[in-house]
Amino acid sequence: MDEESPPVQPPDQSCWANLPDVCLRRVFWWLGDRDRSRAALVCRKWNQMMYSADLWRYRIITFSGRPSRVHASEFESALWYVKKFGRYLEHLEIKFLNPYNAVLTKKFQVTMRGLLSCLGKSNNRLKSLSIQHLELDRLVWRNSIRSSFIKSLGFFLKKVGKHLDYLNLKGARLTVEQGCVVLTSLSYLRSESVVSQLNIEDFFSHHLAVYSSPQFNKTMATFRSLVSLTLNYNCISDELLENLCENNAGTLWTMNIKCHIHDPHGQVIWGMSWAKLARHASNLKVNFFFERVMKYERLARILLQEIPVRSISLRSCYFSDPDWSMRPTLTDLLPTFRNTLQKLTFEFNNNHESLDEELHLLVLSCRKLFYFKIWAFLDVKFVERILKSQEEGQCSLRTLKVRIYTNRYETNDEDRTLREIHRKYRKLIDAELNYFVIAYPMM
Repeated sequence: MDEESPPVQPPDQSCWANLPDVCLRRVFWWLGDRDRSRAALVCRKWNQMMYSADLWRYRIITFSGRPSRVHASEFESALWYVKKFGRYLEHLEIKFLNPYNAVLTKKFQVTMRGLLSCLGKSNNRLKSLSIQHLELDRLVWRNSIRSSFIKSLGFFLKKVGKHLDYLNLKGARLTVEQGCVVLTSLSYLRSESVVSQLNIEDFFSHHLAVYSSPQFNKTMATFRSLVSLTLNYNCISDELLENLCENNAGTLWTMNIKCHIHDPHGQVIWGMSWAKLARHASNLKVNFFFERVMKYERLARILLQEIPVRSISLRSCYFSDPDWSMRPTLTDLLPTFRNTLQKLTFEFNNNHESLDEELHLLVLSCRKLFYFKIWAFLDVKFVERILKSQEEGQCSLRTLKVRIYTNRYETNDEDRTLREIHRKYRKLIDAELNYFVIAYPMM
């Protein structure tokens, strides 16, 4: 520095002191909890910013299910957060990852009791709650621990049910009685629940014929403003469809139905029940997800022509059955929904039969189809046929995902052909498609 130049005087205040609140709030929004706490010590203005409601509306609280010093403070920090900022919460998601033993489930239950109790007292604005994949039927959940947790959850839902709009309890795996107690809590001291989005997929344990339970149908009758309902097929009955028709016809837009091989799915549903619901709920679209339920006879009992089906997913999870054929489903059953189908997802082992032609014709017949995903044994040229049809305007796909199974470890020949196909239709792919195609050795 030149000795003759005047010394530079430090400014009285940093430029950060004059940062507009909207900008400072955005900076805080990107910080983690620890950094926010440190920043709050800088000055009074920053400390006040720490308590801005916008920063604490959304929260994901994750508990590790494995004993570890790194995760030891998770339970304490969760309680600290709720006591400090729980009143601002509008959207809460809680994760408990694969609990290792009963000690950890007990610790989680005790923490949740305090967390839900505190939140129930201080919060009156919670709109959505998600607690997924608890799997409460596992042995690590002892009866007393499970009962205490369900009691705490039910008591909490009684308090927040009057303003809760979204509830996701996917994978809870409760008994019918336990599950109904939890769901009934949402309408406590009222004749109905205001929840509009309800996810109870795998909410009940496997092997339970929930559809035959009068208690479940009575509980579902308390929901009067459902927009989206996600559940298992073992919950579907004529009585449930009648309840939805009477109480939710004006609001119901989406039903997501999962059918798993281990869930009872042999109940008889009348087509007229679906037809009545579709007639009154004119905007209803139904999405089916089948896990290892692949045989035509079973699918035909479930996929009735009166259902306004929007999407179908059929997954066999690599299981192969030489006595099973996918052909009747592709040629006779699925074309029934050609006027409504928009999404198709297939993952199956068809090593014993070629289905390229049937799949191609199905895609062409579904004029509203925009999403097509297929993992199966296919000829590489199948991809070219689909792209050619897209180019000629015979189909209107926006997403094409193909995994071509092969019986060889090396896929060099298939990869080379796929690259040539991509070069040939590159302009079409870049302009119109979310495109992913790969050859995969299935040994």
